[in-house]
Amino acid sequence: MNAGVIGIGRFVPEKVVTNADFEKIMDTSDEWIRTRTGIEERRFADDQTDTSDLAFNAAKNAIKNAEISPEEIGLILVATVTPDVPFPSVACKIQERLGAKNAAAMDISAACAGFMYGMVTAKQFIEGGAYKYVLVVGVEKLSKITDFDDRGTAVLFGDGAGAVVMGKVSGDRGILAFELGADGTGGKHLYQDEYIIMNGREVFKFAVRQMGESSVNVLEKAGLTKEDVDMLIPHQANIRIMEASRQRLELPIEKMSKTVHKYGNTSAASIPISIVEELEAGKIKDDDVLVMVGFGGGLTWGAIALRWGK
Repeated sequence: MNAGVIGIGRFVPEKVVTNADFEKIMDTSDEWIRTRTGIEERRFADDQTDTSDLAFNAAKNAIKNAEISPEEIGLILVATVTPDVPFPSVACKIQERLGAKNAAAMDISAACAGFMYGMVTAKQFIEGGAYKYVLVVGVEKLSKITDFDDRGTAVLFGDGAGAVVMGKVSGDRGILAFELGADGTGGKHLYQDEYIIMNGREVFKFAVRQMGESSVNVLEKAGLTKEDVDMLIPHQANIRIMEASRQRLELPIEKMSKTVHKYGNTSAASIPISIVEELEAGKIKDDDVLVMVGFGGGLTWGAIALRWGK
């Protein structure tokens, strides 16, 4: 039996920040932001809400959806580059709040590809028999490391969290194939000093190439074709990068998840948030084949072909 998703949840802050809000504080425009990124608004957490708060709420929703108790979780993996503090980890913080007293806990730092890294790590522990259930959370409070004097990056990012409970699933459901990768030579193009620093041109070229290649690669590894794909769920970084991935898979536009207009780039949280959106819209059904693909600072990338359902 494969490891797959048995429960899912998300949480986003209430505060909506529109492109018009940015027009008031910097030299930019709604049209400029929308045409280049596809983003119309994003959510920002307030000063009293930190990364672990977002993670806790998403995790609580995923555990409820999975219909298990926190005590049944064997491992908590939190993908984030914006922890509350260097230590204790976000995973340890939410372990306490959830009451998941039997779980080991650690954070994963792979930027926007972190959720893919977390799911693949969970797969190994589950299929190897070490743990029955693993909680994987993708969460970021990027507003706290965003330079609001840099119009090239300030408009891109948002805060949010998504989580899945993973366990063994029936039949040929679950993770069918995956690809993880990294190119440390590209780290100079996307990194954090005090704030996020990005060479947009170089990151764009990397992302367009890698997202397309990785999507094709996981389908080949799974023995599937482009025609088998029911939904592409790309990391919600930029609509032009997402479109390049969709075109590489030759998918109609309705088969690509798009939430970047509502939440901006939420890094490790963007893929699980998007899955919940599509589930709530009735666009993902049991036995649908999903291709999830993301890239991020490091540079890192990851892709998963998954057949949905328990």
